Amino acid sequence: MATRSIRTDGEEILRKVCRPVGEVTDRVRENLADMLETMKLEQGVGIAAPQVGIMRRMFIAMPDLEGEPYYMIDPKIISEEGETVDDEGCLSVPGYVGTVKRPQKIVIEATNLDGERKTYTFEDFGARVMCHENDHLNGILYTDIATNIRTLEEAAEEAEKEAKEAEEAAEEAANETKESESADNAIRTAESRNHSSPEVCQ
Repeated sequence: MATRSIRTDGEEILRKVCRPVGEVTDRVRENLADMLETMKLEQGVGIAAPQVGIMRRMFIAMPDLEGEPYYMIDPKIISEEGETVDDEGCLSVPGYVGTVKRPQKIVIEATNLDGERKTYTFEDFGARVMCHENDHLNGILYTDIATNIRTLEEAAEEAEKEAKEAEEAAEEAANETKESESADNAIRTAESRNHSSPEVCQ
């Protein structure tokens, strides 16, 4: 196994439609092994062949970093359901993230390392990763369909600001709850005193 150089936005190869793989040979498996090592080195959750200079329709994805990698050879998305919106980054667009709309659930068909055609179902983050990597095989980068593209630093500042605002809102809600409870307690105390006062005989 060996690591490969990651191709970045601006390189022509990332804008081409990849050719089918066809038969799963030892050469194909060797390329996929190199891709996996490169992906892990770069701390990615997915990598497509054109990102390392291979113009073939195959990618690897690990939406669950504690699970096993999915080897997707000649993949085809056969159905999509729902919609989710979230941020994405890419090894080929280092230092940036953007907000992308993706299907919430997909069914995808692909050939595995043993040359067997399999069908998989993915939801939420898993579906997002598969769609992102599959786009690479058609010369599409996430930045082509993203909104709110910003640097990682800007995204971190944005997240920190949102967290602070959420904390302040939680504190305000807690204070309002305490004030409401204090008012309720005062009312109950007053009512208790009225009920405990001795009746005056006429």
